[in-house]
Amino acid sequence: MTTTASAPHVRPPAAPALPRRTLDWRLRFAALSLIWGFSFLLIKVGTEGYAPFQVTLGRLVFGTAVLAAAMAMKRERLPRGARTWAHLTVAALLLNALPFSLFAYAELTIPSTLAGICNATSPLWGMALSLVALSEDRPTRVRVAGLGLGFLGVLTVLGAWQGFDGLDARGTALALLASLSYPIGWIYVRRTLAGTGSSVLSMTGAQLLLATVQLAVVTPVFTALPSRFPLVPLLAVAALGALGTGLAVLIQYGLVTEVGPTTAQMVTYFIPVIATAAGVVVLGESLSWSTPVGALIVLAGAALTQVRGRS
Repeated sequence: MTTTASAPHVRPPAAPALPRRTLDWRLRFAALSLIWGFSFLLIKVGTEGYAPFQVTLGRLVFGTAVLAAAMAMKRERLPRGARTWAHLTVAALLLNALPFSLFAYAELTIPSTLAGICNATSPLWGMALSLVALSEDRPTRVRVAGLGLGFLGVLTVLGAWQGFDGLDARGTALALLASLSYPIGWIYVRRTLAGTGSSVLSMTGAQLLLATVQLAVVTPVFTALPSRFPLVPLLAVAALGALGTGLAVLIQYGLVTEVGPTTAQMVTYFIPVIATAAGVVVLGESLSWSTPVGALIVLAGAALTQVRGRS
């Protein structure tokens, strides 16, 4: 659930074109929320038939194929320059290969609902890291209060007052590490890849391609070739890649262009709600009162960390 942070390179049209009627941005926003919200359910189903690295590799293969088709239709070229590709290799690890794999391993032992809520902590980690790594990102009382409130929500979800009874510590830690990897990657991209001159689509396509290569190297080392290919988990992996990684990036790319990044990133607050509903209704996962209450506290804290002070 990522995109590169560099600004799109706008090319002037060769000739005036008739305006195209596109789907209203609110409908596309809702579709993006559903796609990413159901991603955690698809990961869970995928790991029921395949090893976590195999799920991640399949996800990246299908996602890269969608972006490659989009680039071909728009006649976009891959970015150039060894330095750019070196930075994209690191971005691919931090924003795709690592967090996708961590979530897949986490969902071997934790419900998809908890994984979706852990994903919602990314803005909290991002705010905490940006205060250290980005000198222009100044703390305010409201944002610091949001950070504290958000992590209080995390403790509520995990049932800290019960001594984390019944919690799978390893799986939860992996999911939280995955959510931490995203803001680290975003900060890295912001510092190294902004202003390269390439379009966001081109940069993201190259990034997914590199992540696919990384998983293609790692997966045979740690997993054996499946002896059978169960259909439902395979379809889940295909949907996870084509929809949750490929199509979702294209929808987000269009939303950022049309309504701006601030509005587009609001999708983050709908993902855990949909992930929780999907896990409970479709997979029959159990839900205690502390999970939705803690999730709401996490989301409130995350929203406060995005409030900017007046210039």
